[in-house]
Amino acid sequence: MKILIPPSEGKAKVKTTSSILFDDTDFIYDEYVDHIVTLLSLIVDEDLKSIYGTSEEKALTFHRQNQDIYNSQCIPAIERYTGVVYEHINWSSLSEKAKKFMEKHIRIFSGMFGMLTPLTMIPDYKLKMNVLNLQHHWSPLLTEELAKEDLVIDLLPQVHRKAYKAGKNVVRIDFSVITKGKKTAAGHFGKAVKGELIKYIATNQITDVKGLADFEYDGFHWDKKLKTFVKET
Repeated sequence: MKILIPPSEGKAKVKTTSSILFDDTDFIYDEYVDHIVTLLSLIVDEDLKSIYGTSEEKALTFHRQNQDIYNSQCIPAIERYTGVVYEHINWSSLSEKAKKFMEKHIRIFSGMFGMLTPLTMIPDYKLKMNVLNLQHHWSPLLTEELAKEDLVIDLLPQVHRKAYKAGKNVVRIDFSVITKGKKTAAGHFGKAVKGELIKYIATNQITDVKGLADFEYDGFHWDKKLKTFVKET
């Protein structure tokens, strides 16, 4: 079983004494990363603003950082990402048993690195999955890898779901708000509950969809029929 979760825009700028550079790691998909770094080297400055979605100055900084990832210091992915989902996972509060469960079953999707375990060592970077045709770049590999699993629980947003083709082993779970009978995506408000759900799964060692039924947080509860966590307002 694998549980798919997104990365976060926010990333820790950790001051570390670690001497581990990305070039020193034995990253399993390094050939795919090499291709992306090569692709980045071909981009002209005029296109950077649209690719990184920020000012020209910041875009240039991000671009140089991405091109130099092999010489950048690394920390575990679970510590690198700092968004709402990761705040609610609260890695440091988990038991060793829960951490081992996450390392075995959790996979983090990434535009730069494809798919990561929580303890995969990665440098700081900024690159979304929906630029430079990265969804198609990663799709064959990720589709093949996930097809090997008996069950894949997909907690990804749509932009990352386009980076692989779901087989019959995939259960896609969403978070929705129902107001006056109308269902809409929970959006940003679903990030906290997603993080809490991931922590719940790891803490309780859940390995099937049935195990999600008892989870509740901030008014969200499991709707068996919709296979969605819903909150009525």
